[in-house]
Amino acid sequence: MFDNKRRILCVDDNEDNSSMLTVLLGLSSYEAVAAGSVEEALRLARSERFDLFILDKRFPDGTGFALCQEIRELHPDTPVIFYSGDAYSTDRTEGLNAGAQDYVAKPDIDGLLDAVNHLLAA
Repeated sequence: MFDNKRRILCVDDNEDNSSMLTVLLGLSSYEAVAAGSVEEALRLARSERFDLFILDKRFPDGTGFALCQEIRELHPDTPVIFYSGDAYSTDRTEGLNAGAQDYVAKPDIDGLLDAVNHLLAA
């Protein structure tokens, strides 16, 4: 049987956040895959198909903004949402300038799910 769940790559170096996102997105009928670093996210983005990317802002091996720009080069039409604890307007502006469609401040999980549902609406 063909599974047509929308696939989301969740990139967060905090394992608790990644686990929470994959469970909540799974309960919302999405297939969520977790990556804990910029390097792992790029490897997955190059080798698998995703319908949406959720990125944190900071990683030990780079920034979410640089990752977003690289994802834009690989997948120019795939939506990107930042989900970060950095909630200043300058962070939001920088995320949108990097190519994201939305920037949701942690811990607003309802806002994140609303953004995901909106961007993946058929």
